Amino acid sequence: GRSPTSPMLLGGASIRRPEATRHPKLEPPMDDADTGLRQRVMDVVDESTYKAHLEPLLDKLKSALYEAEDILDDVEYQRLDKQIQDSKSAGSMPPRKRDWLMKNLRSALPRSLLKDEVTGMSKVELKKSLEKIESAINDACDILKQLNLPGVSDDNGRPAVATNALSAGTSSAVRVIGRDKDRHKIIAMLHEKEDHCQANTVSGTCYSVIGIHGIAGSGKSTLARCIYDHEKKQKQENKEGHFEIVIWVHVSQKFEMDSIFRDMFEGATGKECPELNSLHALTEKLEEVLLGKQILLILDDVWYSSRNSEDHEKLQKLISPLNVGKAGSRILVTSRTEDALLAMGTVQERCIPISDLDDEVFLEMFMYYALGDARVGGNDRRELEMIGEDIAKKLKRSPLAARTVGARLRKNPKVEIWRREKDRDLMKETMGALWWSYQYLDEQVRRCFAYCSIFPRRHRLIRDELVKLWVAEGFIKTSKPEEEMEDVAQEYFDELLSASFLQFGGKQEVRGHEVEVDYFTIHDLLCDLAEEVSGRDCFRIEKGFTGEVPPDVRYLFVGTNDREMITKKISRLQNLRTLIIDEWIRVKYDEWEVVAGMVTMLTGLRKLRVLNLRMVGGHGFWTFSIPDSIGQLKHLRYFAFVVPAHTKLTVPCAFTKLYHMQVANFGVCDLLTFSGGEDMMNLVNLRCVVSLADLNFPNVGRLTWLQQLRFFTIKKKEGYEPHQLRHLNKLQGKLQIHGLKNIESKEEALEVNLAGKEKLTELVLVWDDGSCSPEVQAEVLEGLCPSKYLEILEISYYNGTSLPTWMMGEHNGGPKNLKELRFMQLGPAPDLGAFIHLQSLCFLKCNWDALPGNMEHLTSLKKLEISACENIRSLPTLPKSLEKFRVKWCSHEFTQSCITAGDPNWQKIEHIPKKAISLY
Repeated sequence: GRSPTSPMLLGGASIRRPEATRHPKLEPPMDDADTGLRQRVMDVVDESTYKAHLEPLLDKLKSALYEAEDILDDVEYQRLDKQIQDSKSAGSMPPRKRDWLMKNLRSALPRSLLKDEVTGMSKVELKKSLEKIESAINDACDILKQLNLPGVSDDNGRPAVATNALSAGTSSAVRVIGRDKDRHKIIAMLHEKEDHCQANTVSGTCYSVIGIHGIAGSGKSTLARCIYDHEKKQKQENKEGHFEIVIWVHVSQKFEMDSIFRDMFEGATGKECPELNSLHALTEKLEEVLLGKQILLILDDVWYSSRNSEDHEKLQKLISPLNVGKAGSRILVTSRTEDALLAMGTVQERCIPISDLDDEVFLEMFMYYALGDARVGGNDRRELEMIGEDIAKKLKRSPLAARTVGARLRKNPKVEIWRREKDRDLMKETMGALWWSYQYLDEQVRRCFAYCSIFPRRHRLIRDELVKLWVAEGFIKTSKPEEEMEDVAQEYFDELLSASFLQFGGKQEVRGHEVEVDYFTIHDLLCDLAEEVSGRDCFRIEKGFTGEVPPDVRYLFVGTNDREMITKKISRLQNLRTLIIDEWIRVKYDEWEVVAGMVTMLTGLRKLRVLNLRMVGGHGFWTFSIPDSIGQLKHLRYFAFVVPAHTKLTVPCAFTKLYHMQVANFGVCDLLTFSGGEDMMNLVNLRCVVSLADLNFPNVGRLTWLQQLRFFTIKKKEGYEPHQLRHLNKLQGKLQIHGLKNIESKEEALEVNLAGKEKLTELVLVWDDGSCSPEVQAEVLEGLCPSKYLEILEISYYNGTSLPTWMMGEHNGGPKNLKELRFMQLGPAPDLGAFIHLQSLCFLKCNWDALPGNMEHLTSLKKLEISACENIRSLPTLPKSLEKFRVKWCSHEFTQSCITAGDPNWQKIEHIPKKAISLY
């Protein structure tokens, strides 16, 4: 099979600005022809026998296109600056079109570009850049002309994908075909009695080790995952002989012990691992959790070299925390080699080679992914099955190839397409099959996939974060003004997931936000592919790196907090567009000046579009000001400066000059000050601000692109009125509104226009105190009617005598989508009988002596929590559907009654399986 070697042009390819910076008065001077030319050049380079001579041409073209995008970005920046400074629309640039990619590039760009005030460049610099671009394009066109290639087709030669095509691989459930024998054998080994497996246990340990080995892509991880899911279910159902703790950890070729131990801790507890000062402290913390428990630890993808004497010791240290477990604990290991299993302590009898699938079973697997339950007529289905049998023979029984190629064919279950693809030479080997599937992705989707090569192997990719990065990088392409760039990026993500280029990995907690999100990973073979197609554009610096970073790298991921290395190696990379320093940079109390110097150094990288830094310090309060030099990064779109919770962070006035800014992420910072607050509305492309602080700047309503705004406080002050939220209908996720005491009528409340914010899923309404009369509060709450899609609602300090009609089922079709309801310091106890769809209910600091009546009618309620309600004395009849009941910080009398057998309160919660009742 052919291995892909030509680099993918990640950025600057289509020379099209992101949606957020597009303006009807300034059309991009280039159309889709540039995309076609780029793809044709890449195809020529990859297919030609003169590849070595053509690759420099591709590099030259790539560099020219990056430079062209920078010029357009500068033009747009200067236009926005002029518009903002003049406080009026700048419509000075007429629309431009051209028929061929850069044949007449100079004439396509406005003559006014030659003026330095328009681009910020000198005339000499601009002239030199334009000549370089034109030269590269002319060279590329000459080569294509000599090779006599056909014109660019609309679909780049790829078959169209039916919008209703069924797809495989999107489910988080593991489908295992042909592995029943291996699965039953391993599960039986896991549950053998101690006396039976004693001979297969390393002397002096409380655990035994079982291993699965085989080549990459043979299905080891899938089989182990299936076993993990089985044992997890056994634990949840409390089946006899179940393991008390079941943990899954991906190890990989290069790993850090503290990272693995943190994963073990989180897998064992379901909670985020605390920040600890040393590996010794982390080990002790982990052993506290595992002490005396019967454990199943699954270690996926363990590497080992017999030539490296340190590997054996490192692997033994990896499993050392299990020494405190209970006899009968097990470790299940997957690896590409049997040597790795033996090094882990597996005896020969428990080293299980992943069985090779016979032709019949492999064909079944392939056809499951390629055809499944697709609606295809009888004759066509029989013919597709015959062609599929021939295709399957070419995939060398590779489960990974079956999944990726099958998923792609499934999108086009047509005989003529399958017959044509059957004869392709690319299907000979697994990598060839992966490369073939990659070619059939939409070009923009391929760019997004290639970009993922900057992340370490098995890095946990979060959908929302990746989408924001793709948008910021300019990878998302749409010609429809009504389309949100993030929605298009989500579609790209889903296509990669459907084609198995991304795999569901599990769930993880979002730091500081107490919520779980899905994470995704990329298979190692597909990582190889991503690295090949991204070429020199992407690079990673991981712990222990001592080499040199390619000077022309554009996208860089740094997995170390070595400040000296960051300063010396990165400051020279003048073409850098993305810098993600993923490791937490530890800062002592007196070192913030050093951090400021490092940030100032990084702002010398003037082409940055993405900058991600993460700081962590000890306990206490911190004060830090981002340097004014941040204003020099005029291309910046994604800025993450994540600091510890109790940090007073000041964002300088210069920040308001970053007109392209889309995402500003300050992590869990809860003391955030914008020095240029009055000018924050200049950031017309701002889509997301992440922090735990109230954004205390006026006229937020002018930032109409905002999609994430965690806090807003209404004040009797210009720029903070209720109507500031009126047009922010792109808001999604959670919104917390304070200062409702400053709204005096239903009409004012309606100006907030919560009903128009259909993407909001969580809403918190806070009056802050009881200074408003109950009648006014009731009127205001009536006007704060959210959309019917709301899922979580919290109401705090509300003293109205009744709930509004929109909560009681008389508006918007009733609260059918409302799953969770929280009341804090509420006035009279409300009637909750209408909330039959509610699943979770929480009362906090409510001064009632009894809970609301009619609660037995809440037939969907699964969780009930009562916190700091000191006057509660009795419980009403509770619904039989309850699964969790929690009481904390209530009176001793009430708490005691809930745990005293025979007491009326005890009787009312006796049927609830999970109860947490704290006396303090």
